[in-house]
Amino acid sequence: MKIVLQHLTKKFPSRSKKSREEVIAVNDFTFEIPDGKLVGLLGPSGCGKSTTLNLICGLLTPTDGQIFFGEDDVTKLAPENRGVGLVFQNYALYPHLTVLKNIMFPLENLRGTQKLTKDEMQRRALEAAKLVQIEGLMDRKPGELSGGQQQRVAIARALVKMPRVLLLDEPLSNLDARLRLQTREEIRRIQRETQITTVFVTHDQDEAMSISDLIVVMKDGIIQQIGAPQEVYDNPANLFVAKFLGTPPINLFDGKVENGMLCIGNDAVLPADGAAEGEVTVAIRPEGFLLKEDGPMHCVLVRLEVMGRDVSIVSTHACSEGENIRSIINTENTLDLNSKIVRFALKPQKVFLFHKETGERIYMQKHPGNAD
Repeated sequence: MKIVLQHLTKKFPSRSKKSREEVIAVNDFTFEIPDGKLVGLLGPSGCGKSTTLNLICGLLTPTDGQIFFGEDDVTKLAPENRGVGLVFQNYALYPHLTVLKNIMFPLENLRGTQKLTKDEMQRRALEAAKLVQIEGLMDRKPGELSGGQQQRVAIARALVKMPRVLLLDEPLSNLDARLRLQTREEIRRIQRETQITTVFVTHDQDEAMSISDLIVVMKDGIIQQIGAPQEVYDNPANLFVAKFLGTPPINLFDGKVENGMLCIGNDAVLPADGAAEGEVTVAIRPEGFLLKEDGPMHCVLVRLEVMGRDVSIVSTHACSEGENIRSIINTENTLDLNSKIVRFALKPQKVFLFHKETGERIYMQKHPGNAD
């Protein structure tokens, strides 16, 4: 079931006594979610991603725009008639009911031709439980389960109705790091097995990038970029996207394009063919540095951090916008720790230029020479 959002806008009345201006939570959101795909809505708190999810499921009515499930306009359709399964951040399980009863609950409310017998409801509940691998916990109550198990119950309850669309609102935020990793892998497995069109809301870019077919990066209710996770990471459309994606975060510098070269301070670090001369913001991914004795970029060495397979060189530069620069290199590289200066060449495909004022991307031709 594909989902089409056309010029979707949601405004809320201002609560400020000083200003009557409405708050725009979602602003002219237009996007098609392909059938059977998992799409991540990604952005910081307050960017409008949960509001978008609530518009899709019908808990909120759009101020403007339309929502289509396939060819059906569901903009004004009640939530219970949209065929959606919704998993909340806090699970929303009934504490006095067993796992079986919690999963069956949506089926007990079916009426008319959709009404099921008790045996049919139990069979459907068991099928959903098997899908999330909790069939051995059916007689327990939520208080007797771990956080990860409770989350699986919530997912099973959403799936038991055989929804056309599955909506997940920050479903992993209450889990510890290990459980988050395990549960997000389970969500991806379940989605692939069921082929249900799924929308996954998160502020965690690692979650979104690891399980999504497509990610939609949002800021202030506006779409910043849409694409496959690796594509968005490798080709950020603007400075906000470049900064939001990546761990460790991207390194930022004050730079300039001069005489066809990209300069950071006194270092001419890369050819900048195609970029207009003037001041720019330079963004370099941590993996974009190459340790090189005659490298064009000079940094002041602070320390080394060994991270198993890789080494993080922590350094400083007068033009850096952050306190420290993090450069990820392979442990096979050697570095003289007695040296005060560390020199790098740069991988052109990991270096991005942005307009100083607007943050929009400035494109330059990529040269492989410095990546040797």
